[in-house]
Amino acid sequence: MPVHLPDPVNYAIPGFVLLVLAEMAVARLRDRKRFCPKDTLTSLALGLGSTVAGLLTAGFVYAIAMGIYQFRIFTIPFAWYWFVLAFVLDDLAYYAFHRSAHRVRWFWASHVIHHSSQHYNLTTALRQTWTGFVSLGFLFRLPLFLIGFHPAMIFFVAALNLIYQFWIHTEVIGRMPRWFEAVMNTPSHHRVHHATNARYLDRNYAGVFIVWDRMLGTFVEERADDRPRYGIVKDLGSFNLLWAAFHEWVGIAKDVWAAPNMKSRIGYMIAPPGWSHDGSRDTSEVIKARWEAREQAGVAWKQPTSSSSAEDPAEAPSRAA
Repeated sequence: MPVHLPDPVNYAIPGFVLLVLAEMAVARLRDRKRFCPKDTLTSLALGLGSTVAGLLTAGFVYAIAMGIYQFRIFTIPFAWYWFVLAFVLDDLAYYAFHRSAHRVRWFWASHVIHHSSQHYNLTTALRQTWTGFVSLGFLFRLPLFLIGFHPAMIFFVAALNLIYQFWIHTEVIGRMPRWFEAVMNTPSHHRVHHATNARYLDRNYAGVFIVWDRMLGTFVEERADDRPRYGIVKDLGSFNLLWAAFHEWVGIAKDVWAAPNMKSRIGYMIAPPGWSHDGSRDTSEVIKARWEAREQAGVAWKQPTSSSSAEDPAEAPSRAA
């Protein structure tokens, strides 16, 4: 018998709109630089494009999920406590996906769109991938279907996860209570994740529960003396929607085409962002190692410069964060 659950995101959209308007009102009073009209319009357009892409591929993803579900180990019923467990396990699966999306260039090519804004506000949360189906990000949830969670249940709790993550994309909120910051992902924790500061690269991958980062060694606290700078290490220098959505795929294609051998071609697809066969580019590890060496030596750190609009961002290393 077919199982249908409502999409919680549809019910959350009015709340999203109200929160964005409220944040804009606060920004007008505190700091108008938090919003750039062109950047905001780009975020909204990218969000619309992501919605369309999701609608076009949702049927294929659900069919794959149901195909895997046929080989499940258990059959988990639709009881409320199983929804709770599904939510927690799905969030762990999200952590695994998110960490891979920053450490494997193929996944990063799809995820980079979310980090492409140099501003950090609620509209940034709308910058979602257009190519998630191509990058195969849905693979990280397949083990949950094999365990015995029905795809409808997992997609329902995944939508709740997405709704939670919306409100943490803001600078209006400083710190939450200490007990909350210890367990949950918060605006402070997620500002670290979106930052290009060397201290913050490849940190705080959590969706809902920051405990995964604390347990697995990827947590870093936001510091008042190192205010986050947002975007990607080599910024796009453009508000072009197609370039924002596909620039890293273009970069991969160019690198693979020019690679000297098969090993290098594979490396340009699955190695960390910023990897190159000749070491001419910087991965996040290189950037952080250089920063740590300067910190120990007491030398002022110079942040890597962003690419100008005259440069071809595909020729520059991507943000390895």
